[in-house]
Amino acid sequence: MMVLITYDVSTQTLGGIKRLRMVAKECESHAQRVQKSVFEADLDWSSFMKLKSSLLKIIDMKNDSIRFYYLGNNWKRKVEHYGAKETYDPEGTLIV
Repeated sequence: MMVLITYDVSTQTLGGIKRLRMVAKECESHAQRVQKSVFEADLDWSSFMKLKSSLLKIIDMKNDSIRFYYLGNNWKRKVEHYGAKETYDPEGTLIV
């Protein structure tokens, strides 16, 4: 299932800067960055729930926000991309 993850972490304090790095690092380990604070995650439900739980433990609920958009399995017809930065196909061939 495809999930779009967006976040806004307050960087007014050193703790906020640290949280921002932690959120980004956690997302990078499970999802593809498509914009600075936007990630696409193509995960099974249990993997997504683990990621979500980790992210919710990192953020400060009073100062930060995180959103999860559930695009499901038929996500390709729900996403359009225009402009810079070529898009990728998470179901396509992976070259390592």
